[in-house]
Amino acid sequence: MARPRKPLLSTDRIVDTARALVDAEGLAAVSTRRLAAELGVSGPSLYNHFRTKDEILEAVADSVSTQVDLSMFEDGRDWRTALHDWAVSYRAALRDHPNIVPVLAQGPGRRPAGLRLADAVYGAMVEAGWPPAQATSIGALMRYFIMGSALGSFAGGFVDDASAYDPADYPHLGQAHLLAEQQEKIDERAFETGLTALLDGLMQQYEQVKRSAPREVP
Repeated sequence: MARPRKPLLSTDRIVDTARALVDAEGLAAVSTRRLAAELGVSGPSLYNHFRTKDEILEAVADSVSTQVDLSMFEDGRDWRTALHDWAVSYRAALRDHPNIVPVLAQGPGRRPAGLRLADAVYGAMVEAGWPPAQATSIGALMRYFIMGSALGSFAGGFVDDASAYDPADYPHLGQAHLLAEQQEKIDERAFETGLTALLDGLMQQYEQVKRSAPREVP
């Protein structure tokens, strides 16, 4: 009887395994030795696909970027709605893979999916009438906001021990010990509140941009 063949080593298989490691144990868990063991191959065989651990982490980061929906920039949604829906999709991808956020936060570098993401946002803003410099700023501030929301949980940062909040020291934190048990609800509401405020402010700027734009001569 023929022996069962091992699955062929591929770039996708390496990235999927590395992403699972990062999700479960963090960035420090990824090494060529650990990946080789998880994949059932020899360490040197990984170098046929990636030269360094950093290249693997870059590929993992880009695989997360591919999970962000960009269709809203192509299907006719107005720029404000498109930014909102994109931000929600982007945050969902980061929420599912929070341990890779520090790599993503460094910027797209040469990662194809990351660059497509930046191109889609910038292009949609310019097409909507934003000046190029402001379109760049919008892409940056949206990334700051979304990345920041994914770096940690506000509600989850409070311990569920009521004795930690002595009213003599913290007179306004009498209910803080209840925050952690409603972590997801509170964090989602905070994200949506901040996103709405941010987009409302951009809308005011946009109206000023449109008013100051030179009018075409009939």
